[in-house]
Amino acid sequence: MAIEFFDDSNGIADVPGFRTGAAACNLRGNADTARLDVAVIFSEKPCTAAGAFTTNDVKAAPVYVSQAHLRGAAAGTPMRGIVATSGNANACTGEQGMKDAAAMCALAAEACGVSPEQFFVCSTGRIGVNLPMEKMARGIAEAAKNLSRDPAESLRAADAILTSDTRRKTCTAKFSVGGKTVTVAGMAKGAGMIEPGMATMFGLIATDAEIAQPLLQKCLWNAVGQSFNCVTVDGDMSTNDTVLVLADGESGVRVSEDDAGTLALFKEALNAVTFALARKIVGDGEKISRVVTLRVFGARSAADANRIARSIGNSLLVKASWCGGDPNWGRLLCAAGYAKCGIDQTKIDLFYDDVPVFLKGELQAQNEAAWRRVVREKEFEIRMHLNLGVHDYRLISTDLTEAYVDFNKGE
Repeated sequence: MAIEFFDDSNGIADVPGFRTGAAACNLRGNADTARLDVAVIFSEKPCTAAGAFTTNDVKAAPVYVSQAHLRGAAAGTPMRGIVATSGNANACTGEQGMKDAAAMCALAAEACGVSPEQFFVCSTGRIGVNLPMEKMARGIAEAAKNLSRDPAESLRAADAILTSDTRRKTCTAKFSVGGKTVTVAGMAKGAGMIEPGMATMFGLIATDAEIAQPLLQKCLWNAVGQSFNCVTVDGDMSTNDTVLVLADGESGVRVSEDDAGTLALFKEALNAVTFALARKIVGDGEKISRVVTLRVFGARSAADANRIARSIGNSLLVKASWCGGDPNWGRLLCAAGYAKCGIDQTKIDLFYDDVPVFLKGELQAQNEAAWRRVVREKEFEIRMHLNLGVHDYRLISTDLTEAYVDFNKGE
């Protein structure tokens, strides 16, 4: 039995038992006072929860607070919701930032009639600026007042978490077991500072599966490893990256390691949602013009495959050549070499899509016209076969444009 996947869906509203609300409180402090910047996700039932966070040593206050609340969830605290804001990262804001992040949970919890430790908090935006808490209090109260199962409100919530994104990011996956349907749905934000694990991104996911917290956490780590941790736009790791999953059990379908079939379907659905959201983040990368999937095969270890793919995908020279529609295969081989994984150029096979470029140390010059056509496309795949082992890795990257530099040369 296969899963059903719905791209650009209604997001969280697709999951029974969850409500969403959004509000505009001008956290950015600019002329666009109508821009949505506060979102609240609330479950009508207690949830198990799982999370994954940035590995940056400089973490934002909301990350520390959410990590603490996740530890509570792992110890048995039932979770109820997420409050997320855009426009201010609440990062590098000292003790006041920690107090403000905790206060956001308290404000959302009070509005929803639950305890502060039952809420997660996420913030994104400018670093080093304290939150305008009077505005925040009004925004959270309004978003909570707007809580609804209405798909339109769910899409407003998906819009409220965006920063430099150009479009909202939502998707849904469903599968059936014994006549009952399980839904996994999510929304995400992210366009710049994208280099896992993880990137300036949120992945906020809900499901009506009934699943214990340790298993949900294991499933999320597996999904993140194949999605959010496999994308790069600019090689920068954010202070605020967060992926959260809430599971309310509303479907009545129990997911456990005792039922391999149902567990496999749940993993497939969760993986589909996380990968689609991650792919949307890359496709909406700041001022990009091309998306490139890098596949490294035949490495001696998974770590080698990962390191080589990232060496290529984060190379400024490689990314600049993609911007120009220039295949410049030599830069790829050079980047693979300075990953220092002991590769042998006489064993390497390199393909642009299905076009052979370099086989066992020999350039396939007769195919040049074909591979040049490939790299002029907006999306293409590069496959590098090292022929040294059995491990592989997939990384989704982008080009580097003049517009990206112009966009990011000042705040």
